[in-house]
Amino acid sequence: MAFAPQSPPPSFIPEKPEVSYIVDCLYNYTYVWLWNGENFWFYPTRVEYGEVSGYRWNGAFWMFYGIDPRLINAVSCPPIPTLY
Repeated sequence: MAFAPQSPPPSFIPEKPEVSYIVDCLYNYTYVWLWNGENFWFYPTRVEYGEVSGYRWNGAFWMFYGIDPRLINAVSCPPIPTLY
């Protein structure tokens, strides 16, 4: 079982890509755009046929969330800059 991230998502909204695949974003902070115009930060932990599940940021904390991948228009999981 995967656990929710311990910190909030990045404070920026990444650029929407032309082509994207949710499976490439497993266990990464991922910005999701749905076909209905809704968008949000998501932390996917499982991708299977007919369902993507993980944790959705509600503005205050991460909540478990599942969605049909056919509802997803695009995703972006940009690298998080680190300081060395």
